[in-house]
Amino acid sequence: MPYFYFSYFDPLYITVALIALVIMLAAQILVKSRYSKYSAFQNSRGITGCEAARQVLELNGVKGVRIEKVSGKLSDHYDPRSNVIRLSAEVYDSSSVAAVGIASHEAGHAVQYAEKYFPIKVRTAIIPFAQHGPMIGIILLLVGSALNMFNLTLLGLILFASTFIFQFATLPVEFNASSRAMSAIRKGNLLFGDEIGGARKVLTAAALTYVAAMLQSLLTLLYYAFRFLGRNNRNR
Repeated sequence: MPYFYFSYFDPLYITVALIALVIMLAAQILVKSRYSKYSAFQNSRGITGCEAARQVLELNGVKGVRIEKVSGKLSDHYDPRSNVIRLSAEVYDSSSVAAVGIASHEAGHAVQYAEKYFPIKVRTAIIPFAQHGPMIGIILLLVGSALNMFNLTLLGLILFASTFIFQFATLPVEFNASSRAMSAIRKGNLLFGDEIGGARKVLTAAALTYVAAMLQSLLTLLYYAFRFLGRNNRNR
């Protein structure tokens, strides 16, 4: 049975794709909703995202990290290659509860690298496989299935699974960065009272997007395992 049949006409594939799409859309709607809500709440100290990130670094004794303003919405990230925290304009300059939470989270990533947090090393080691593994894996899946070579098909599935493995390894990194952010927010009195809960809700919603991406990859992986390995077993 041709591969394209699976991709375009198989009811199981369509079901899996729809479930994955719903999961991703739900996560994105949640994060946008919470970000919008808590972007409207200004923190009582008037501290901006840039200032929050700087204080999180100082509280953890991390030096030498630059903080830059970049364009785009929700484009905030930490670049370990340049050792730079890049914050979108609406986070960098904003004194909203959401801005403080997001900026503190990115600073949490900088702290992870400074402290050589082990899951960061694991995720970094997986990156080359996650970049090239899925493409090579699909080719091996097709060849192995066409030639009825179980071991080759299995190898293809393992390589294809590298995206899922990378996303799975990303979860502890993201949750830990949020945990470090919330700890610093409380310790440094960056936010008070309900503001702390608001920041936590924003970061939890953001973390769920990574969970959704992982589930999407897992569903696709299970589909290919069922179709390709099952086919090979039936033909053996």
